[in-house]
Amino acid sequence: MTQAQQRETRAAGALVGSAVGDALGAPFEFGPAGDFSQRFPRGGGAQEMCGGRGWAPGEGTDDTQMALMVADSLLAQGGLDESDVFERFKRWAHAGPKDIGLQTRAVLDSGLPWDRSATDFSARNRHSAGNGSLMRCATSAVYFAPLGRAATMDAARRLSALTHGDHAAGEGCAVLHELVRVALDGRDPLAALDDTLALVHAEHRDRWAVVLAPDWHPGLATEPNGAVWPTLGSAVWALRTTGSFEDGLRAAVDQGWDTDTVACVTGILLGAVHGLDAVPARWREPLHVPLPGWPDAPRRDADLVALAATLLTSATP
Repeated sequence: MTQAQQRETRAAGALVGSAVGDALGAPFEFGPAGDFSQRFPRGGGAQEMCGGRGWAPGEGTDDTQMALMVADSLLAQGGLDESDVFERFKRWAHAGPKDIGLQTRAVLDSGLPWDRSATDFSARNRHSAGNGSLMRCATSAVYFAPLGRAATMDAARRLSALTHGDHAAGEGCAVLHELVRVALDGRDPLAALDDTLALVHAEHRDRWAVVLAPDWHPGLATEPNGAVWPTLGSAVWALRTTGSFEDGLRAAVDQGWDTDTVACVTGILLGAVHGLDAVPARWREPLHVPLPGWPDAPRRDADLVALAATLLTSATP
């Protein structure tokens, strides 16, 4: 396999891995730790993609839906146009998605323009560093990776700020973007953590350093995993402590509570490292992602693979 082919399979792994994690974790959201493995011990077969809580087996939630809207905007506009992304988010939100984060809903329904709504929300709410912008990073991380570290981290912050005015969330997205870029290059994202943390805004660097440290694990989290810090921390922990995509994603879902987003973010990172072929076929086959507000058929596994290849070659300096 050529270097270009390896890069393409890692990019596809990031997108498909993200969607698989989202769909696998959705039925276990708000449940206790260990619920997934108790129901499906290792070797549970195709039934693991079980559906439930209003989700069909393999159905992508708002996590993947928002990532697809970002991708569609990047390709349609030839780059990042925040106002276009924001309008797509609003169209989707008003079309009645099955699930949408409370903060995201409030920002999109505020009536304020794209460059004021999230900032206004953050100013009025103490707890606004949720993981709702981190969950949609797969497509933008792949798109901006060829443009280099500065460009990908800047784009991550700008995209996060559309719904999450707390800069801590944007810094988490910037870190994830950079780790994906490193992985797509075939390098070890864990070895790149120190250099990446050095580029995190000084106001937020120490807190991010804690959850990305080698000795951190989800049991040390100081807030629920709906917050941005333990979500990304759990993804890095899963990569560090397991040796395969499947083992890492099972560990993510077994964290309990915000299982779809923790597994979605973990799937981005694991897929970028291990590649598409590491994502179990039994999890990929039922995958489908409807997009409320657009009449197109749900996006499926093959669509995400093709999208990854397009994103990887579409960005221009």
